[in-house]
Amino acid sequence: MVAPDERLNWPRTIGIGMQHVIAMFGATLLVPTITGFPVSTTLLFSGVGTLLFLVITRNRVPSYLGSSFAFIAPLTASQADGIAVQLGGIVLVGVLLFLIGALVTVVGRGVIDAVMPPAVTGAIVAMIGLNLAPSATGNVEEQPLVAAVTLVAILLVSVGGRGMLGRLGILVGVLVGWIFAAVTGNLTDEATDRISEASWIGLPEFHHPSFQLDAMLLAVPVIVVLIAENVGHVKAVAGMTGRNLDDQAGPALMADGVATALAGGFGGSGTTTYAENIGVMASSRVYSTAAYWVAGLTATVLAFVPKFGAVIQTIPTGVLGGAALVLYGMIGLLGVRIWQENRVNLGHPVNLTTAAVAMIVGIGNLTLTLGDLELEGIAWGAVGIIAGYPLLRWLYEHLGEGRDTSVRGYTLDA
Repeated sequence: MVAPDERLNWPRTIGIGMQHVIAMFGATLLVPTITGFPVSTTLLFSGVGTLLFLVITRNRVPSYLGSSFAFIAPLTASQADGIAVQLGGIVLVGVLLFLIGALVTVVGRGVIDAVMPPAVTGAIVAMIGLNLAPSATGNVEEQPLVAAVTLVAILLVSVGGRGMLGRLGILVGVLVGWIFAAVTGNLTDEATDRISEASWIGLPEFHHPSFQLDAMLLAVPVIVVLIAENVGHVKAVAGMTGRNLDDQAGPALMADGVATALAGGFGGSGTTTYAENIGVMASSRVYSTAAYWVAGLTATVLAFVPKFGAVIQTIPTGVLGGAALVLYGMIGLLGVRIWQENRVNLGHPVNLTTAAVAMIVGIGNLTLTLGDLELEGIAWGAVGIIAGYPLLRWLYEHLGEGRDTSVRGYTLDA
């Protein structure tokens, strides 16, 4: 095993770093492709964010910060408002995540469990993923055959592929669908012209945020996903390396907050720690942060190749739809996994009712207007369950079954 503060010789370290680039590639570039964000800009702040993460965590937590799928729902919902308004929501999420990380650093991780217990966290994460279902199916309906080929390729490689290949199922599936679309005439002339017109070297496309309250509130629930992913990543690395990294949960959140706010300030999508890169570490047993420095620098350099970004933007709708069927469902089931791993008892009336209402509000995308402020399902569902869960818990303890909160062997806290 190569520990985080150790490294192989530089040729091997660079090789491992390139594996990390490949592992994050498909997912990181798919997010801006789906949301219409500049690919090169998102890639730039993914690389820069990774380098900042390593600095803030003092090289103790090997991690790559790629584009977060949790942002797709609010960005899609506010797409009509323009990229500047969308960026305002990303900046707000980054700032709030940094503040939460600072609080966790001072107080400890217990503050997260107190405000967002697993019953609440799981519901919000599932709601964010499943809210995107109509967007995925809409893309599939535009090019059903291309979407089907892409989906089948992803499933076959993800389930049947071994080692590194199995962890690159999304990337391989997108490439297969892309080639199939090109062969069958499903790539537009405009897309191919964009590649030929793009230069080899140039600056990424920068944008600046505009702060609109409804779009910002729509993005706030994403914080729950980012907290779950960052804290989970720190726990996973601690388990693999055998090191106590409890004191790094706060710095990890702060680092992701800085990276997300920086990306939102200049035109990139929000970031999160990547499970794909945990897979590379698990298979190689190389946890060296030096490899992540290589990956971050490589992503930063690629961002200054406009032709590369133009190629990514030619991915047809059907390919995006086929990939989205898997990706959005995986986000939804991540919430279910949070319930399972924390043994949340959905037979308990507090857990059951709060999760049920929040899920329907979010998945059905309940949209209501308060004056000039329009809020959609994710915002209502997240606010409702975060505020409603402690209230219903208090009612249950004082007016319901009393202070005995155990149900079928599980406590209400679980």
